[in-house]
Amino acid sequence: MTTTSETITAAAGGSWQLGDLTVNRIGFGTMRLPQRGPALRADAVPRDRATAIAVLRKAVELGVNHLDTAAFYFSPLRSANELINRALAPYADDLVITTKVGPCRLPSGEWGEHARTPGALRGQVEENLRQLGRDHLDVVNLRIVGGDSIAERFGALAELREAGLIRHLGLSNVRPAHLDEALAIAPVVCVQNPYGIGAPAEQEEMLRLCGERGVAFVPFYAIAGVGRERGAGGAGGEDEGVLAVARERGVSAAQVRLAWTLGRGAHVLAIPGTGSVDHLVDNVAAGALRLTPAELSRLARTP
Repeated sequence: MTTTSETITAAAGGSWQLGDLTVNRIGFGTMRLPQRGPALRADAVPRDRATAIAVLRKAVELGVNHLDTAAFYFSPLRSANELINRALAPYADDLVITTKVGPCRLPSGEWGEHARTPGALRGQVEENLRQLGRDHLDVVNLRIVGGDSIAERFGALAELREAGLIRHLGLSNVRPAHLDEALAIAPVVCVQNPYGIGAPAEQEEMLRLCGERGVAFVPFYAIAGVGRERGAGGAGGEDEGVLAVARERGVSAAQVRLAWTLGRGAHVLAIPGTGSVDHLVDNVAAGALRLTPAELSRLARTP
């Protein structure tokens, strides 16, 4: 934990424009809120409702105005969207809620077929609207798997944007060709892809392309790394290089990873998630951490 007599807010990390919406670069991802332990599992253990609501309210208090969510973020008894609705509605004018469509989870919690038709995608958009209690969605990301054309699916979302159900469009888990394909159909304000310290060349290329096109790059698993849904350290513990920098600076390993990520470009946003108020405060404070060239060089050698 960072120790300071003055609370650091999300403004310390700077801001970015998602279309006509201004967000602080340090946001909050809600995937971990509905449960304790690994996310996106049918047998997940629900998180205490009051704790989850307290985390969301504290995030907004700390200046976080960019939330990442999805209708498929749920556990038995808990849904990220409905927690957001309960904690934060009526919503502040500057709060931007980004959601995603494509993946499908059945009420049982098991995974179903990805939405690929206009009707299925509209149904997912409407479900997000219902759960969040909104008449439109600020940003909707089309999340895909594989390398197939996304023209029909993205075109269907572009039509919903024209109809006023969606304000801005983004992409998730995509390749460079998908970004170009989407941009030929409608504006893209963000790309959510895996990325963090030790990212392979293809992930670095996506970050670079987004910067060239003025598109926000929003990494997921920036803290968890290979731990993915299990969370940080889920694959056997934190890297020693990251821990060394953290010890020398008197900060957490998560803060080092977030500071490194934000330092990759002004167009890079962060959406770390947690179910702990203390971890939330720690993550937000990472926006004020600036790594030195020597530290960056050491972390560049981190696998």
